[in-house]
Parts: sequence; structure tokens; C-alpha cells
Amino acid sequence: MQLFRAWQSGPVFTQSTEPRMSTTPKRPTRSLATPASSQTVGASKPLKPLKPLKGLRILSLALNMPGPAALMRCQQMGATCLKLEPPSGDPMDHYMPAAYTAMHAGVKRLKADLKTATGQRALHRELAKTDVLLTSFRPSAIDKLGLGWKTLHRQYPQLSHVAIVGSPGARAEEPGHDLTYLAENDLVSDLALPATLFADMGGSLMASEAVLQAALAQRLSAKASKGIYLEIALSDAAAYLALPRHWGLTQPDGVVGGAHAGYRIYPCKDGRVAVAALEPHFAAALCMAAGLAASQPQSMLSASTRQAIGDFFASQTRRQLDKLATAKDIPLHTLPRA
Repeated sequence: MQLFRAWQSGPVFTQSTEPRMSTTPKRPTRSLATPASSQTVGASKPLKPLKPLKGLRILSLALNMPGPAALMRCQQMGATCLKLEPPSGDPMDHYMPAAYTAMHAGVKRLKADLKTATGQRALHRELAKTDVLLTSFRPSAIDKLGLGWKTLHRQYPQLSHVAIVGSPGARAEEPGHDLTYLAENDLVSDLALPATLFADMGGSLMASEAVLQAALAQRLSAKASKGIYLEIALSDAAAYLALPRHWGLTQPDGVVGGAHAGYRIYPCKDGRVAVAALEPHFAAALCMAAGLAASQPQSMLSASTRQAIGDFFASQTRRQLDKLATAKDIPLHTLPRA
């Protein structure tokens, strides 16, 4: 058995028919449902999206968030996607239909009770013409459905299986969700819930990357009909996202954890401002705007610099700061009061 675990987030594939413009682009706003590959760069024509998965057939049994989000990415990359749902449907469709609809655009959906003979026949009818199977069950549930890798590989040698689990290896049977995986990796603070489902969405990118790996392995293999098994653990996704914190970068004394005066969130007159003037030329522009004489790397880590820049922001409105960002090329984004 070939077993792989993916550790890197899925890429966005684009190609441009024209050279990128050298001028600074306007700050873009776009729908989250729109692939980044279809956006414009500067004044150039829209980027032409690549379809690296065109011709690849994916069958998904995955419910809720990570699997459908991964399937959405794969469909955007050109894969032909089919999903078998239980007779009751995907729970996501019941408690958040808008998210369900967004993730299943372009995905054909069928109902099948996989615990029945009729459902099993429907499943295997589709497996016979599938390149990649995507699941999000515990290993014991996979075995009960007759989809253990040894059995599956023997029946369908060309088929690859991307299995999303909670934790890797022997811990795959443990119960868990996005919140517990984040907590396990020191990504939960106080009693506040995280702003988004980091482990689920990070895991979905890893899963879409795993599909790309499976497709590439098929193309590079001397035995083109040999599928592979890839396990994607959501706790691994959380651990990957937590690496900057474990390296100290986002700890309170880290450069992007609040120690650097140009990389913080400050209050302003009528709201807040998130500033990311980390590079020397951005830091220099920020210091000049704040009336500070110098922006040497060490001075940006001093409490006095943080105080001076904080005082400057406190004297400015969001509108003034938005104009300043455009005029002086300072990376900042204003926000309403919390």
C-alpha cells in the first residue's frame, strides 16, 4: 500500500496572456465564491484559469465542511465531481444552506443509503468509473462500508482514495472537530471562539492538494492504473497553521505577534486600524506619516515607537487613514469599533 499524508495547502493555478503591470493595483474586493484564478491583476485582462484536473472524475461521500470545501476547489480546477449523499442529505444543507449551495456549485448530487444493498450497488457502479474517492469517515465506518483500502484497491486498482480524518494514524477513531484540533495546537485564546474554521478549511486545501498529488502520481507512474491512498488529518492541518506560532513569530514578543510597531492593530478616532508595515520601506512610510524621525529595524521593536504610532492613529479617522494608505502606499485596513 502506498500511504501519503499531505502537509501543504492547495495551490491556485493561473496563467496570464499578458505581462503583469508594474503599477500598484487598487485594493481588490471579490466574492469568496469566486476563484482567485479568475481575478484581474492591475489593468491587465482577467487571468485565464487553468484546469489541471480536467478529465478527472471524483466521487465524494464527504459531508459537512472539509470534504465539500475540498470538492469545491477540485471542481474549480476542472474535475468532474459527483457526490453521493444519505437519504436525509448533508447536514450542512439543513443548518447552513447558503454555504452548502456555494460548496456544491457544479457538483452532481445523488442520494444513496450505503447501508443497503441498493445503495451499495449505486456506490460501486460509480466507483467503477471514478478516479478519486473522497471521504470523511472514521476508519471503522469506512471498513463497515466495505471501502477499506486493501479491498478497494483490489477491486479498483486505478482508483485513488483521499481520506479526511480527524487525527492521523491510530488516533483517527478519536472524536473531534475544528475547535478541538485548534485547541490541541494552542490556537484558542481565552473563552473566545476562533474567527473561522481554520482546521476544516486548512484541511480542505490539503485534501484538494492530495487530489492533485493523486492525479500527478497517476500521470508519472509507470503503472498508470495504480491508485494511491492519502490520509488528510484535520489536526495536522491545525498543526501546520500553528507553525508560525510554535516558531515564535506570532507570540506576543514575536515580530508579527505585536512586538513590531508596524504590525499591530491600533484604535483610531472612530474605529480600529490593522497595519502591516513590516518591510523597511513600508515602515519608513508609516513612521514618516506619524512624524517619527527614523524607522530602523530595532526602533520598530521599541515600546516608545509603538506608543508614538498608536498616538498618531488615535488622532486619525478611518477616512483619513484610508486616504493615507493610498497616498503613501502603506499596507493598512481600517475597521469599525469592536
